[in-house]
Amino acid sequence: MLNKLLPSLLLSALSVGGALAQKAASPARNFKAYSVVGKKAQVYTTAAGTDKRLAAGETLAFQPKPQPLESEVCVFVDPTKTFQSVLGIGGALTDAAAETYAKLTKDQQQEFMQAYYSPTKGIGYTLARTTIHSSDFSSAPYTYVADKDEQLKTFSVKHDEQYRIPFIKQAQQAAGGKLTMYVAPWSPPAWMKDNNSMLKGGKLLPQYRQTWADYFVRFIKEYERQGIPIWGLSSQNEPMAKQTWESCLFTATEERDFIKEYLGPTLKKNGLGDRKLIAWDHNRDQIYQRASTILDDPQAAQYVWGVGYHWYETWTGSAMMFDNVRRVHETYPNTNLLLTEACIEKFDFNKVNDWSLGEKYGHSMINDFNNGNVGWTDWNILLDENGGPNHVKNYCYAPIIGDTRTGKLVYTNIYYYIGHFSKFIRPGARRIVSSSNRDHLETTAFLNTDGKVAVVVMNDGDQKQDFQLWMQGQAATVSSQPHSIMTLVIN
Repeated sequence: MLNKLLPSLLLSALSVGGALAQKAASPARNFKAYSVVGKKAQVYTTAAGTDKRLAAGETLAFQPKPQPLESEVCVFVDPTKTFQSVLGIGGALTDAAAETYAKLTKDQQQEFMQAYYSPTKGIGYTLARTTIHSSDFSSAPYTYVADKDEQLKTFSVKHDEQYRIPFIKQAQQAAGGKLTMYVAPWSPPAWMKDNNSMLKGGKLLPQYRQTWADYFVRFIKEYERQGIPIWGLSSQNEPMAKQTWESCLFTATEERDFIKEYLGPTLKKNGLGDRKLIAWDHNRDQIYQRASTILDDPQAAQYVWGVGYHWYETWTGSAMMFDNVRRVHETYPNTNLLLTEACIEKFDFNKVNDWSLGEKYGHSMINDFNNGNVGWTDWNILLDENGGPNHVKNYCYAPIIGDTRTGKLVYTNIYYYIGHFSKFIRPGARRIVSSSNRDHLETTAFLNTDGKVAVVVMNDGDQKQDFQLWMQGQAATVSSQPHSIMTLVIN
């Protein structure tokens, strides 16, 4: 009898399996009405060896082209296949940025805010990150409570009222009154840790887990009382890194248990359960191990909005490991992925015009978005001519350098490369298919809520490259300069 049933059972299983596979594939198959016929593409370009910086160029028309040849270089775009929605793009509002900003003239401050936050005259940042008390990009370590104050009775953000809070408020205003802000700690206060120091790693002592969770709540509520809404938070910046600056170590299981037993319930109990909680907040190399440890635990996963990550896995000699981001996205498609920090280290003022700075950003942003990322947050949005201030001399680059010696703002090409995304890919945009048939042309594309399609194409080669922008049997001929990035806005 069993032998007679096997064929029908197998057929049934195959049918169910096929249906499940089809269902799993369906999110990318949203066939929506879209026609490129009659539309034009406005080209914006930033290119090495030229004065083009987010420069508006020619407007291209589409012509019928049913089948391109293999010998023709093409970027294929399909706006009927949609993927993740964009949260936003922006940078971190740190103590270092705020202190440098305070040294600028009023005119420079106005220019700076417009450059970052105006969607028309600037690059339209909509996302921001800041620290819970000090990081290395502070002039000195500090906390918000007195030593051994386990009840947090002395909690005060008065330190931040001098530079950081006014800076954030001006950024909010420049962004039109709304800025998606999330926060992260580098270390608990020294007395909560087993090494009795905010620096050089160490671990949170078990008896202070609840106190530390309460500290998050106090910070969020105090910043919101000061007029700074907090959209989200991460449980710990770089929890696997023992740094010379503020740092604190959490294994994957320790972070999981802190989230499910302390931080998540404490946020919920205090009316902050809708704040978006971000796990990991470290490099791509171990992102899957951390994500799976936390997300495979339903009690922890219920509190987690997403997994944050950085790009510094290259310290090992590795290339950027985008496949690891994709693996998390494929395994946990309902969990958001967010790049929470990126910068180029070992600052040298003589190299602020090095073109490779921006190309690293372009390469990362294209691949991060193509692998399921919903947002991208640069590190300090402003630093001084030394790449600081930084109390442990960990000097880094920022898109804009405020040279306090000359009083000038120096725009690196990082600023323009990020702008090719943030200015044209707006919150709520959905990623669509964009595929290149040559490896020196990297591309990603998005359909904005206003119906405009933004296609980013980066040429990291030494030669000019003409290509066909091909959509739905129509194509426009585009010319890409060597070492350039362009955004084509189709409307």
